[in-house]
Amino acid sequence: MTTLVSNSLMKENSDKAVMNSPTQVIGGHGTNSYSNNSSYQRLAANIVTKKIEDAIMMKLDLESFSSTSNIIRLADFGCGVGSNAVNTMQDLLETVKKKYMSQCSTSQMPEFQLIFNDQFTNDFNTLFTSLPQEKEYFVAGVPGSFHKQVLPNSTLHLAHCSYSLHWLSRLPKELQDEHSPAWNKSKIHYTSAPQEVLIDYATQFAEDLDNFLNARAQEIVSGGMVVIVGSSIPDGMPYSQVVNGLMYNCMGSILMDMVKTGSISEAEVDAFNLPIYACPPGEFTEGVERNGLFTVEVIELMNPAPWLKGPIDIPVFVKHVRAAMEGMFNKHFSSEAIDELFNQLVLQLSEISQQMESCYRDGLQLFAILKRK
Repeated sequence: MTTLVSNSLMKENSDKAVMNSPTQVIGGHGTNSYSNNSSYQRLAANIVTKKIEDAIMMKLDLESFSSTSNIIRLADFGCGVGSNAVNTMQDLLETVKKKYMSQCSTSQMPEFQLIFNDQFTNDFNTLFTSLPQEKEYFVAGVPGSFHKQVLPNSTLHLAHCSYSLHWLSRLPKELQDEHSPAWNKSKIHYTSAPQEVLIDYATQFAEDLDNFLNARAQEIVSGGMVVIVGSSIPDGMPYSQVVNGLMYNCMGSILMDMVKTGSISEAEVDAFNLPIYACPPGEFTEGVERNGLFTVEVIELMNPAPWLKGPIDIPVFVKHVRAAMEGMFNKHFSSEAIDELFNQLVLQLSEISQQMESCYRDGLQLFAILKRK
């Protein structure tokens, strides 16, 4: 059984969601769609599959859940579109079933429900085309920001969030205030920006993380688990030393070149900042401990691309980036300017491809397991 998001609900909340959310991946199945350009994300997520399985088998007490509910619910927060979310959640479900059979061998297998959450503007209909026709679980799509509660109290047993927490719920207003020391003039990210800009990004992420944890604490039963996979960076490392930092600097440089040619205005660049923050593990742990509602069972940094042994295919890399990020550019620049940006990005990154390869390293993917107190 699948619950589809109705067109009327999508339309009713669309304007509000676009205003409140700085992010939106490209839906559908087109050439630049996220569903056709997200294999890198899937490969990165696959790296932690065995670690997630081990954590569930060792740390998730399904027997305690079975005494209070005959249905086990798993939710993916920030699911996006395409097959990645569906495949990941089905893998999680199989592990949960395996744990249940080993821990509750004399009990009847409970019912299961997979819940997919993302912004109101997410293309849930494309997401659900990835579901198998025959399935032994119920499905629901739940639109809304995961920084707020989106599910009833104490109804969720396992939460999953992959490559979503790094998107900020909003940009710090100081970034566009020319009287603020955090005014990010002529730049689009905290990479290579003044320290005040980095601090404001980090402060906003800390607020978002706290809101995320508060919301999940309402939804998740005691002993329930949260699996988090996402962008990170070793404590103390400048973001300019990693691949995405190099790319964001190139994007900013290209946009300023476009200002010089008259394609866009400098005011448009000054008004635009990428709502992305890669939280170091130390900050993440401090945020969880300060929140006080979860324990950190596992936290480590990993290499998101251990399969990368040769030159990066820059055109393919940029297509993946565009599929995930074009939505935020659409709100500030014309389609012609966006085409020019990404065309130039292919050229500029190709010129520094060796530097890009050297910046793929261990420690850029966060893996964390949290448990509800």
